[in-house]
Amino acid sequence: MRLDSSGLQVLTREECLRLLASTPIGRIVFTDRALPAVQPVTFHLDGDAIVIRTGSGSKLAAATRRAVVAFEVDAFDPGPRTGWSVTVVGHARAVTEPAELERLARLPLHPWAPGGRDHYIVVRAEQVTGRRITGGPPT
Repeated sequence: MRLDSSGLQVLTREECLRLLASTPIGRIVFTDRALPAVQPVTFHLDGDAIVIRTGSGSKLAAATRRAVVAFEVDAFDPGPRTGWSVTVVGHARAVTEPAELERLARLPLHPWAPGGRDHYIVVRAEQVTGRRITGGPPT
């Protein structure tokens, strides 16, 4: 087990991808009018790609076209002070090819928010990092 300079366990790429696949909600970080923006989204991990379904006219759809974005998921338990966090950085792209759209529509990706969700964004996991905290002394 490798630790970082803060004493947190450094996760392997494989463990990070497993943890990504274990949760349906993450946060995408993108640029909106030259400022950082963070939005919670439902997603599905498809191989090493994050698939997000949104409305075609949404701010997220417009802001992520061919942009570098970050994506984060985590889980924490404050009682025993344990948890993990995984961050992905990669290029986002809008899906326009009919065969790929058809395939992505069959994924178990069910948005929680109301409204139409006919636009797919795919983020290839180019950089993947993760950390785990295994508990610490109470403060």
